[in-house]
Amino acid sequence: MKTLRVLFAVVLFAIAVAAAWYFLRPHEAGPAQTLTVYYTKLDGTALGTWDVSLRVAQPGESAAERLHDVATYAALQSVAGPPAGISAVRFPTGTRVRDVSVNGGTALVDLSGDVASANGGTFQENGEFKGLVYTLTGIPSINAVQITIEGRTVETLPGGHLELDAPLRRSDW
Repeated sequence: MKTLRVLFAVVLFAIAVAAAWYFLRPHEAGPAQTLTVYYTKLDGTALGTWDVSLRVAQPGESAAERLHDVATYAALQSVAGPPAGISAVRFPTGTRVRDVSVNGGTALVDLSGDVASANGGTFQENGEFKGLVYTLTGIPSINAVQITIEGRTVETLPGGHLELDAPLRRSDW
């Protein structure tokens, strides 16, 4: 009887160790995912890039939810600009991404009114939006970006240099 109890305890201990190993061992994650964010260099034509990590898709997350989250993150990163110390054409201080949605192949990005405070003319406007458009159209299934300011479609920013009343594409540059 004592031998049976010892054998039972050993088997129970082995099962507990195996279960602990199974649940506590590191699980392999899927391949790391990154997003390439573009910015316009100070020469106004060349693009620079940096990569940011994307969180892994969550269980139960739909493709539409994932696309929305990635597009929002891409717009936020692009408007924030490259890391400090990198010379780049940047959005005016205070410019925020208010909302992002994706409809078909077009990302709709609503920016705060601060974007209208740029005073660099055509050079700055083209540089700002070129990086944003390249970043968002680098996401599979997005091929155009429609910009709104404070929820409204505008023909241009106050300087009138870049038409914003139609979706922008990479081919626009």
